[in-house]
Amino acid sequence: MNRRLTMALPSKGRLREPSWALLEASGVAPQEPGERVLQAHCRNADIDLLFVRADDVPEYVQDGVVDCGITGLDLVYERESDVEVLLRLGFGTCSLQAAVSMEDDATSIDDLAGRRIATSHPRIAAKVLAERGIKAELVRVAGSVEISPRLGLADAIIDLVSTGSTLRTNGLRSIGVLFESEAVLVGRKGSTDHVARQTLTMVLGSVINARANRYLLCNVKKDRLSEALAVLPTTGSPTVMDLATPGVVAVHALVPAADIWSLLPKLEACGASSILTLPVERMVP
Repeated sequence: MNRRLTMALPSKGRLREPSWALLEASGVAPQEPGERVLQAHCRNADIDLLFVRADDVPEYVQDGVVDCGITGLDLVYERESDVEVLLRLGFGTCSLQAAVSMEDDATSIDDLAGRRIATSHPRIAAKVLAERGIKAELVRVAGSVEISPRLGLADAIIDLVSTGSTLRTNGLRSIGVLFESEAVLVGRKGSTDHVARQTLTMVLGSVINARANRYLLCNVKKDRLSEALAVLPTTGSPTVMDLATPGVVAVHALVPAADIWSLLPKLEACGASSILTLPVERMVP
């Protein structure tokens, strides 16, 4: 890298631990980890870290305080930040959903027309509702949005939902999704540190790609090889090697981790044996 890259990380909240874990897996974790650390240097990389609230990361990047940072995609859109999304990180997934009380007769987002809606994401909510031709009154609430209907502050809410348990606890049910979000790496537009950012994006991306895949090994009789290869959900070409046992080959392939559950029975039905799946540490397409 030409100079040290500055990067903002969430100092607390649901994105903090996964962000640290991603850096650790990438081999560029902070040299001075700790709950109260505000600044740190990375091991094995020319990167300086600044720990701030995830809500502040888009503005820090936009204003050039840091070169890049990790935050939620919903925060980028809500603040209408002039930043570039460099990489989707695959954690912190959630969605901005509309919800009403269990007793409410609304069944879809279109039923919110004319309603009073509490939300902590008024810009995204206003944009999506306008795109759907829905006129409603939005009430900005900084926290505890779910309690708004019970207090009589609003008829419905639009809030981030991960599992839906908080909605159910507060007697609410979802009637539709407005926006899908996850953690993202964002960079300052017009940055001249192209090589540094490309290196960081490639290194982090190699870990994210690896997490989504498994290295599969199995033995298959040659006369059933075509059957086994036909069920492998891989875009590349599997490696096939002859074994000492006549008429048997070893098959090596990268397969999506999400397909392992359904894939193993299919391979077994094709006569595959000694089936192994291993985690992948890095994967650069």
